[in-house]
Amino acid sequence: MKQVLSRLALTALLVVSTGDSLPAQQFTKDEVVGQILLNSLERGHYSPLAVDDELSRRTFRLLLERMDYNKNFLMKSDVDRLRAYENQIDDQLRNGTNELYTLANTLLQQRTKEAEAYTKEILAQPFDFSKDETFELDPEKRDFAADEVSLKELWRKLLKYQTLMKYIELTDQRDKNKDDQKGEGAVAKSDSELEAEARDKVLKNQLQRFDRLLQENEMNRIGRFLGAVSTSFEPHTEYFPPDDKENFDIAMSGSLEGIGAQLREADGYIKVESIVPGSASWKQKELKPEDIILKVAQSDAEPVDVVDMRLDDAVKLIRGKKGTEVRLTVKKPDGRITVIPIVRDVVLLEETYAKSAVITDETTNQKFGYVYLPKFYADFNKTGGRSSAEDIRKELEKLKSDNVNGIVLDLRNNGGGSLQDAVRMTGHFIPTGPVVQVKYNTGEAEVLSDTDPTVTYDGPVVVLVNEYSASASEILAAALQDYGRAVVVGSPTTFGKGTVQTFVDLDNYLNAQFASLKPLGSLKITFQKFYRINGGSTQFKGVVPDIVLPDAYSKLKIGEKELDYALPWDTIPAQRYSMWNQKYDMGMLRSKSAERVSANETFKLIEESAQHMKERRDDTMQPLSLNRVRDEQEELKKESKRFEEVQKEQPHIKIVSTEADKAKESEAVIKERADEWHKQIKKDVTIAEAMSILRDMIHK
Repeated sequence: MKQVLSRLALTALLVVSTGDSLPAQQFTKDEVVGQILLNSLERGHYSPLAVDDELSRRTFRLLLERMDYNKNFLMKSDVDRLRAYENQIDDQLRNGTNELYTLANTLLQQRTKEAEAYTKEILAQPFDFSKDETFELDPEKRDFAADEVSLKELWRKLLKYQTLMKYIELTDQRDKNKDDQKGEGAVAKSDSELEAEARDKVLKNQLQRFDRLLQENEMNRIGRFLGAVSTSFEPHTEYFPPDDKENFDIAMSGSLEGIGAQLREADGYIKVESIVPGSASWKQKELKPEDIILKVAQSDAEPVDVVDMRLDDAVKLIRGKKGTEVRLTVKKPDGRITVIPIVRDVVLLEETYAKSAVITDETTNQKFGYVYLPKFYADFNKTGGRSSAEDIRKELEKLKSDNVNGIVLDLRNNGGGSLQDAVRMTGHFIPTGPVVQVKYNTGEAEVLSDTDPTVTYDGPVVVLVNEYSASASEILAAALQDYGRAVVVGSPTTFGKGTVQTFVDLDNYLNAQFASLKPLGSLKITFQKFYRINGGSTQFKGVVPDIVLPDAYSKLKIGEKELDYALPWDTIPAQRYSMWNQKYDMGMLRSKSAERVSANETFKLIEESAQHMKERRDDTMQPLSLNRVRDEQEELKKESKRFEEVQKEQPHIKIVSTEADKAKESEAVIKERADEWHKQIKKDVTIAEAMSILRDMIHK
């Protein structure tokens, strides 16, 4: 096999070399794409692994999860059969054989057909929702079924749970419409009729799910296996079959007509990873990172269950034309289940750009600047587009003109973007010097520096971060922290993504005689790693703030360190750099902040919410009785409402636009957006505390 295919070398641009010419028909598509993928990983990955038994074991574990994360298809005996190949995947990849891949797909198809039969049989009979029994939702807390009887019982409980939730939805809707139905002379359906209707709807959803699994094409099956091989190197390296790459491109596009949420497959579910600033979800405000999407409905049509659905299939349901409505049934991190209606729209580009406001502390009459940066955007194609670094410079100039006493730079929920803009942005706050080190798989480290001696703003700065601040956000925060230029404030740590990926089109490495096998798909591969100027990596550990504030998500498992096989934190030699000439007493700042936080009722409730969310996430035993589920959901709604009500406006804060921006607010729509944004700022207790920290920095 290796004699036929090109030898690959990955540099900044990937180059194809030629190989021996042999008949393409001697090889199957999975053999060819597997060999090209393996060569790419070995030669191009930042931290390539030896193709050995350890790689095999990693791949086996990930493949098993991708096949059946929820452990409701395979039995223990199936896993034992597959485990016979656990240490042989490396040999099969080298030899171009596919025994494990073939057996895995055969078993999954067989068990899917059996599960379909169980489902039809189980849902043919009514459920007793008064019986007090439970179902373990977390597959990590249970093993694969020991036999067919155990597997069938697992399906009974799963289907009962799904039917119960649908039954509650139907009865709630009936009770809500009861008065209207009476007025029209309609007879409301009985409980038993609604229970039967709930079973019918669950059956329909499940049969659609089984049909999707049974109709998987060859590239989907290849993708599952090769995806496990790729991700065994580290979590951001992934194989994309041709259709999946197209969906990835659409999801990353700012012009997508849809809900504006970036999604990922996680533990058998479709999970919200981030919300695109300016998008329909961003404007609607209910959908949040870490929400799990359970069902998708087109307006008032019947919802489609997306649990265990492939991400690209779920995306097809969620995506749609501007002005149409999609209704998402989501499970919140605290266990609350709610329906979120979103009217699809294009991204409102103005909301993706940097903007600023002037905040006055009316107890002291001090003015502070607030700068919000949703992402590090750039004009990558040099077509005259906007640059986040240049926009931030303009916002800083506006705030300087308004004579602010200090600035809060908000990088919360900023997932990164342009590295060059992060470097230039750092330069707005320091004279000159190194900003970040970028290390390649060759072992060489390139230092990216600010060479412009101009300092746009030289006053006190607080940088706000949270667990969703990642990549370029971490570079900027780390550089300003290392220079002592700013006080970093926020959740216990940032995300910890200190690696860079690029896409490789595998078709580019296919010799001419294999052209009939195209398309092969793409490989997203990690090829660089970021390091701070003090020598420490931003990878894995992220940036630890100087002052930690309560955060509702702080106790959940979020960040790079929670991902399988994440690259470790390490160090390289530090760079020489000069500290900022203003030194702050961090002990004093932390002490004063802690005093305020401990006396603040909102922060107390945020801490309580974080603990509550963790307890709900850890409690995965699901009751299957109607009364217990209703009581539980009502309690969750009350708790959620209590936490929402605490988000009240800070009474001593006044917020206005900069003088430069006030001139633009003659247009009603611009003024309306500005007013709405100012209300959000006024309710944000973290911004209020950042202002107090700035005040302490000034009165050191």
